[in-house]
Amino acid sequence: MESNESGFWRRNPVFTPSTLHTLLSSPNIDLAQLQRLSWKGIPPQYRSTTWQLLTGYLPLNHSRRSVTLQRKRREYQDWVQQTFAKGEESLDRTLWHQIQIDVPRTTPGSPLFQVPSVQRALERILYCWAARHPASGYVQGINDLLTPFLYVFVGEQEAPSDGLADAEADSFWCLTKLLDGIQDNYTHAQPGIQRQLVKLKDLVARVDQKLATHLADENVEFIQFAFRWINCLLMRELSLSSIVRMWDTYLSEPNGFSSFHIYVCAALLLKWSTELQAMDFAQIMQFLQRPPSLEWGVGEVELLLSEAYMLKCLYHDAPRHLAR
Repeated sequence: MESNESGFWRRNPVFTPSTLHTLLSSPNIDLAQLQRLSWKGIPPQYRSTTWQLLTGYLPLNHSRRSVTLQRKRREYQDWVQQTFAKGEESLDRTLWHQIQIDVPRTTPGSPLFQVPSVQRALERILYCWAARHPASGYVQGINDLLTPFLYVFVGEQEAPSDGLADAEADSFWCLTKLLDGIQDNYTHAQPGIQRQLVKLKDLVARVDQKLATHLADENVEFIQFAFRWINCLLMRELSLSSIVRMWDTYLSEPNGFSSFHIYVCAALLLKWSTELQAMDFAQIMQFLQRPPSLEWGVGEVELLLSEAYMLKCLYHDAPRHLAR
């Protein structure tokens, strides 16, 4: 059976392990080159460092990396100690209660996130982030966005390693970087998501008018299924391993978690155009609540990303192209 790593290099013959290793070892990393290499997928042994570089958490200058990590990890740990020093009774009860409800439901199919110490780490990260971002605060869905970081930084293992404290701090900072770019998805009334729903509906109508008309005839509103796609970045529609591969590309793509994500959502919906056009409202909603993509592997995800990129090339710089 082909290993994930050998399969990766077979699909990307010009991208060898030494290529990325050499780039990551250079005194000053060329970010554009790192993005180009990472877009097609990052080998597991380099993913943690590469994600931290792509988010902007780690500096591109090699000599500054160790000092930055030590400082940021210490800063996070100081926040945790200050926040929880007086026990849970000193916390915002409503916020803490909601986080404690959501954490056990987070990625239930992954053994890693059923480990009590990992769940405590999730709780601390989410509470500290929300306490420092009062404009948005904690919204359901943010817990999902945290899991890929912790999964990768712990080492994609089924049990946490001795480095859980460092992985927790790194995950906090990378989640912060991610949410800085899409924060209006989680402020009052979630205006960012509302705008993206309009863009998604418009894009689907221009690419596949028959599907758009059928959905309208069946009174299917995009908010009924695509709100979750945008709010949780397809975390409920794809396996965690598929999401990790997809985030390699998102982190390498300008506005990957906002504008490019809409092209991915459109490509996903368009894949099932024929099937959906044969369904009524109830069947459509049932299908989209648990789509076949849950069973996808890396190959299907990479095809989806390629299709999304084609849509972006066709429509991103020509918003009225083929408009009816």
